[in-house]
Amino acid sequence: MSPRSIAACLAVATCLAPNAAMSGPAAPDAVELDMLEVTATGAPAPRGLNLATPAPSASRLGLTPLQTPASVDVIPGAVVRERGQITVNEAVTQNGVGIASTASPGTGNSAFSARGFVGTNSVMRLYDGVRLYTSTQTFPFDTWNVARIEVLRGPASVLYGEGAVGGVIDVVPKRPTFTDVSEARVGFGSDYTRRVAAGSGGPISDVLAYRLDVSRNAGAGWLRPNGDFENLAVSGSLLYRPSADLAVTLSNDYGDTAPERYWGSPLVNGRVPRILRDTNFNVADSEIRWRDNWTVLKAEWSPSADLSVRNVAYRMTSDRFYRNAEGSAFLPATGLVQRSLFAEIRHDQEQIGNRLDATLRGDVFGLPSRTVLGAEVNRIRYRHINNRPYGGTDLVDPFAFVPGRFINLAGTAPGYENVVDQYALFAENRLVLTKELSLVTGLRYDAPIIRGADLRAGTRFRSDFEALSWRAGLVYQPRPDVSLYAQVATAVDPVGNFVSLQPAQKDFRLSTGRQVEIGAKGLFWAGTAEWTLAGYRIVKDNLVSAVPGQPGVGVQVGSQSSQGFEAALSLSPWENWRLDANLALLHAQYDDFSQTVAGRVVSYAGNFPVDVPERVANLWLAWAFAPRWEARLGVQHVGPMASDFANLLLRPDYTLLNTVLDYRPDPGSRLSLRVYNLTDEVYAAARGGNATSLLLGRPRTVELIYDVVF
Repeated sequence: MSPRSIAACLAVATCLAPNAAMSGPAAPDAVELDMLEVTATGAPAPRGLNLATPAPSASRLGLTPLQTPASVDVIPGAVVRERGQITVNEAVTQNGVGIASTASPGTGNSAFSARGFVGTNSVMRLYDGVRLYTSTQTFPFDTWNVARIEVLRGPASVLYGEGAVGGVIDVVPKRPTFTDVSEARVGFGSDYTRRVAAGSGGPISDVLAYRLDVSRNAGAGWLRPNGDFENLAVSGSLLYRPSADLAVTLSNDYGDTAPERYWGSPLVNGRVPRILRDTNFNVADSEIRWRDNWTVLKAEWSPSADLSVRNVAYRMTSDRFYRNAEGSAFLPATGLVQRSLFAEIRHDQEQIGNRLDATLRGDVFGLPSRTVLGAEVNRIRYRHINNRPYGGTDLVDPFAFVPGRFINLAGTAPGYENVVDQYALFAENRLVLTKELSLVTGLRYDAPIIRGADLRAGTRFRSDFEALSWRAGLVYQPRPDVSLYAQVATAVDPVGNFVSLQPAQKDFRLSTGRQVEIGAKGLFWAGTAEWTLAGYRIVKDNLVSAVPGQPGVGVQVGSQSSQGFEAALSLSPWENWRLDANLALLHAQYDDFSQTVAGRVVSYAGNFPVDVPERVANLWLAWAFAPRWEARLGVQHVGPMASDFANLLLRPDYTLLNTVLDYRPDPGSRLSLRVYNLTDEVYAAARGGNATSLLLGRPRTVELIYDVVF
């Protein structure tokens, strides 16, 4: 395929040319269809890094990644589904640069490591540009309704508040357009996996359009017993556009998932024997259930060419339930497995909020300027019901396993309730200094207030925090399709998730972070090939150290730093071939961190942070080897990680191979044979429920999927 042919395909996929992107975001009436775009050979249109496509998650100024002094990934939903990535976790880690999964049931099967920092307190999750303030992120989980995923790497508190030292991941769902489209999917796979999904959208009238997506997945799972899973996702939205300058969208997204009840496999001599790989040591009456509902009313009004106003009002409810034996340890003396941490927990949460901002365009001292001014408020009510302390143990035979029943020693009752009120003011500006040089700045002030109540002890507390975050970056474009940039940014992280803050943490200060980043990015071959390079250093202060013998108590000390290099490349090196690759190399360490262990102070300075890999790489190679046929090979490599502060428990690196073979009977349909973990590698996907266990990744599995657009 020639560069000219690829350029034509990119145009079909609505990727903007570099020169067009320089003038700002796409026109209000522009729509991006998530359809099965095909070339004359029947192969899907390549999409690349999307450097010239506006990325709202990285800036509210309507900038493209080329115009933004930061590292930004834009991952189209069509690419995600072509590569067989069923979950958001897979889509982010197998396509994003330097992002590794740290997911477990305790994090809602959705948590990430980015640039040396880990978890929901440092790597923020958004849905359609709005943050979900949860202690356990469980929605969204399915990629069927995803229009695109945007990843902003590095501090982002200036955009979204506390909790984004490592970066931000924004899942943008499909929304209504005034073009008719209907699509469906059916699939079957290993372990009785079944998948079915359908979506439809288009105009109801000249001023009203709709979108509806439903997906359901279920299966027996590869673990025995309690490895079965099922989930349902429903997304619906209405767009009212009475004129070109006004659009109002009402949407509701619902998710109900019951994942596999798996908290890890016990280590035997430092590893999990293959003979125990498929055994799930949870109890017979275990249960995990997550229900989320998300309602949003969004209004966008542009009364003039120089002014745009946006308002987003939302309400989210989450109901989560856990009843599991979360810990397991192999006892060499007896050859038995001891189970522990019998925990029954329910989360009940409601979040209500509103964000209002205005974009102003004009001149400052004769220089073109674009400014966003805004305010955000929200209230979160979070109730935690539990059976603390999570006691109880029993012994099971790993080779003649009988699941047994849940042990509840303390009884389950309401534990605590927190109410969090958050207020924020923010501003962004882009000032065009010369034709080639622009200055992008941002400022945000946050004032969260936490009111906590211990429902058992009858005590209450209040904590007031303040945080000021800022960033400033220069972008130099010697050519319209090449950018060189430098940025300085600050961020704040909470001492724990605000919604679950404990009395022992109420007087802690916010952890603070600062980053320096330089980079370059560009397009070549008439915009059909794209590349990015970035180098950075981040320092985070005010870490928290536990006090032994006093659960939930700690002191605030220390610092952590990371520095690294990231690169990405997307191109078509030969006719009918497409290559997408990225690499992240990282050195992260505790600079000043210690704990008192067995009566003596132990320093962890110089050690690797927990759950942080020092290298992450992805490669996707696509080959349209015949008319209507295309093969894909994905390679995902994640370096070794530490499971403890002392770095005595290390998880080895792993490399996964995923393959896809597509056949297109006609331009609107695709039959895909997918093989995950082709080499059947046994690998640790995350830490287990305790220090003596590991969560293993799935073995080799096969699925056959049929997609159709009509």
